[in-house]
Amino acid sequence: MLRAFLIDDFSIAYVADHSNTKLDVIYKAAALWGSHEGSMLLWILLMALATCLVAFTQRKNEALNARIQCTMLAVIGVFCVFVLTVSNPFLRNLPAVPSEGRDLNPILQDIGMILHPPVIFAAYAGLAVIFAVIVAVLWQKRMSPQAVSSLKRIGIVTWIFLTAGNALGSWWAYTELGWGGWWFWDPVENASFIPWLSVGALLHALILFEKRARMLRTVVMLGIVSFALCLLGTFIVRSGLMQSVHAFASDPERGTVLLFACILVMIPGLVLYTLRIDAVQAADGREADEPNAFDMALTLAVCVLCVASAAVLVGTLYPVFYDMLGLGTLTVGAPYFNSFFAPMTLFAAVAAGGAQILASKNVKLTASVCAAVALGCGTVAFATDPKELVMTFAAFAAAGWLVATSVASIVIRGAGRPSFGAVLAHAAVAVAIVGATGIAQYEQEALVRMGPGAGKPVGDVIFVYRDTYKVNTHAYFGDAAHIEVLKATDESHLTDLFPMRQTFVSSGMQMTAAGINHGMLRDLYVSMGNKLSDTEWLVRLSVKPLASWLWLSAALMMVAGVLLCVHRRKEKEKNALA
Repeated sequence: MLRAFLIDDFSIAYVADHSNTKLDVIYKAAALWGSHEGSMLLWILLMALATCLVAFTQRKNEALNARIQCTMLAVIGVFCVFVLTVSNPFLRNLPAVPSEGRDLNPILQDIGMILHPPVIFAAYAGLAVIFAVIVAVLWQKRMSPQAVSSLKRIGIVTWIFLTAGNALGSWWAYTELGWGGWWFWDPVENASFIPWLSVGALLHALILFEKRARMLRTVVMLGIVSFALCLLGTFIVRSGLMQSVHAFASDPERGTVLLFACILVMIPGLVLYTLRIDAVQAADGREADEPNAFDMALTLAVCVLCVASAAVLVGTLYPVFYDMLGLGTLTVGAPYFNSFFAPMTLFAAVAAGGAQILASKNVKLTASVCAAVALGCGTVAFATDPKELVMTFAAFAAAGWLVATSVASIVIRGAGRPSFGAVLAHAAVAVAIVGATGIAQYEQEALVRMGPGAGKPVGDVIFVYRDTYKVNTHAYFGDAAHIEVLKATDESHLTDLFPMRQTFVSSGMQMTAAGINHGMLRDLYVSMGNKLSDTEWLVRLSVKPLASWLWLSAALMMVAGVLLCVHRRKEKEKNALA
């Protein structure tokens, strides 16, 4: 199929619908997963590769490996039947072969969307493996140490891919759509964010189970639910059931069939859980001790992540059920999600910091110092001019608390000290809080009419529209603006931005390519809207403080995941030597 795209074989209907001779080679390759049929084919391929990888790594445990392989092959088989019957990417345009293709959706012609789908589907393949391990555990009525180790290792890798996928999607929305937002709480965005939360809950539950043999039922159920949420997200993206700017492969008829296929996959797991969960025991037969503060902290983390996942799921699906009940049309947007998720995130940061303090030798002294740091960070809100003083104070204080406790848990060694990877993951959450607060509370923007010679001050900079020039490539043509950014204090040159308004040759579709100057403290963001006269355009000018911290946090989380994998490998080698 990839070769068909590269050689412009328009005899294949899928290639003709999603490619073009004028398309760049890299986009021809990415067009393979640019729509329904190709993306499902990619998912099957990645699940097959994951199955082979698991078979290779689980050679020493033949019984567990055999059950995992059977489950994975069954899941792959269901999706293969779906692809071959109602979503076949190999259908031919015979005998009438078009001389030119329709082209790839211009919105998808971006590096973010080249990488985003494969990364997300790699994560979904990991969720399928987690589901297979859970089914194997229920099948053999035994949660062996090998199964726990596999779940934790696969869970960490899956979480890394989910983090990368969500970050790439957010980056694409920020740079490509031209509205300057990084998260819209769109149903398709939520479809990959909800599994990220549930896998996070699963990892925390596995930590407690591995150390204290607690939360067996929770671990098993979260493994099933995480894969179910992945399938539900796939249905949301592909069915067209919900309106979304991201739903590029909507097909209600095939979406309905996909829903039945997803239900068919999940039924065996749910039936096994019902029938056998009471019989499943930890293989080493450990007796659970009395709960301590560490147990309570991990339990709280699991509860917070599960509640957050459920809240996002309810907000995403509520309009569907509202419409099905004949109550009319309803949209659940950012106000609902922000009103719930912002306080929940701050509470989670405070709780995570408290849990990390428990690893220090002198809890009272450490807590006092960290609290002082948190209050100091919170006072930043009083020294600046945020849109909401209380919320900004709480956000900066929570971030400062989480960073301070993370440093303390590493510097002040104590019993039960967490790994550096776990500490870094928590610190990355603090970085994300600061980035989101910076944009939400300090962003300055203006939507103005601009032409050559016009200037507009925004914050501490001045945007000056110098000129407009034509752009003409084999894929698109359009108008690009040269906008110089000056310091407001002395009008000295700061940078140049080149936003563009593109019109794609094959489809005639117009797109906006924003001009962005990225910085650690702020982003300067300019996008072109509609043409208002021969020389004037509608231009959005924005100063976005700390925007880059959002993607820095994602990068730190991925590094943390890698460190956790390395830490687990070292622990395994140490135990083997012992």
